[in-house]
Amino acid sequence: MSSSSDFSAWIGRRQESQDRISFTLVRRIAATLGESAPQPGEPLPPLWHWAFFQEPVGASELGPDGHPALGGFLPPAHNRNRMWAGSRIEFFKPLKVDAEVSCVSTILNVEEKHGRTGSLLFVTVRHEFFQDGKRALQDDQDIVYREPSPPKLNGTEKLPEGQWQGRIEPTPTLLFRYSAVTFNGHRIHYDWPYVTETEGYPGLVVHGPLIATLNLRAFTKAHPTARLERFAFRGVRPLISPQPFEVGGRLIENGKAQVWAGNQDGTAQIGEIEFSNGATP
Repeated sequence: MSSSSDFSAWIGRRQESQDRISFTLVRRIAATLGESAPQPGEPLPPLWHWAFFQEPVGASELGPDGHPALGGFLPPAHNRNRMWAGSRIEFFKPLKVDAEVSCVSTILNVEEKHGRTGSLLFVTVRHEFFQDGKRALQDDQDIVYREPSPPKLNGTEKLPEGQWQGRIEPTPTLLFRYSAVTFNGHRIHYDWPYVTETEGYPGLVVHGPLIATLNLRAFTKAHPTARLERFAFRGVRPLISPQPFEVGGRLIENGKAQVWAGNQDGTAQIGEIEFSNGATP
């Protein structure tokens, strides 16, 4: 991964997989998030799809950080730290609990950039989910590979005033259980000696997808009649367990809302929601 010529073979790479929205796993996600579990045939709540289509890589194939050492479908990290930077999601129809789903994944782009923390490799992957022969969901994910460097923990913008908000206590148990239901082996979320001594964080790191899930949940609870169409989010800085944080947002125009997450140290994740039916400013 020393030059852009190394990346061309990855662009356009495609794989297709099958999974069932298992009611057993749905119940475990619900218990993790403190929610009631939808029953078979009912819609899967937004962003719970991240617990499915997780490749069961053996322990011998994992790297020091807990990610697959050879990358699997994604390019290998080559001693860089791999992080999920954000997503752009389109909702076409709800996935149904206990039904079969297929997922087509395509690597759209691989690009090297240089920032304040050194060389960064950005990989954009599109996941398309189909149920009953119809596209239900499209999730474009931005994965970033960065050279090991001290984490940025503050210095972001102050949290805005929101029209709705919620307080989250990211306990180590919550982080561990979310890692378990999403089959996420990344050690920064549950391995205290590793995250503090090797990667230099002051504590366990809250999953970006977990923050996004809780953020979108806060919106849907505040606007129960809204029908989600699009949700885009990106991480700004890490949140550390067990320090509480807030999720919240505000409507900026008909059919559009800004959302965020953070604490007294500033914003940690920002996002935008597009929706129809119901909520107006």
